[in-house]
Amino acid sequence: MAAPLDDEQEKPLDPAVERVRRKLVRFVAINLGLLFLALMAVVVAIVYRASRVEEPVPAAVSELPRPADGTVLEGEIALPRGARIVSHALSGSVLSLQLQLPDGERSILLYDTVRGEPVGRFAVREAQ
Repeated sequence: MAAPLDDEQEKPLDPAVERVRRKLVRFVAINLGLLFLALMAVVVAIVYRASRVEEPVPAAVSELPRPADGTVLEGEIALPRGARIVSHALSGSVLSLQLQLPDGERSILLYDTVRGEPVGRFAVREAQ
């Protein structure tokens, strides 16, 4: 059996329903456009960060003088009589020596290797 002609043809929407449908279509189109713009901003940011060449951070530059080929640096550090070196550290051209003095006291001696002289001395005591 054939369907009646009324069912095959679409009936026009009520004008109030048509206005709501148009508003809904406009709302969806605007939101999809904003979503697309936000997605493009994220993609551009990722591409920018990935393609940007970051300059490497330079390593700490040593201020120690470089001797001529085949020679070595030499020097003397005067320590108090009976002092013993417990530990040491080098930062740039400053050498830090932790000393144990004969009377049991500890101190830290800062020595500039470029100038060849002490630049600081700190007593290490327990807080009271």
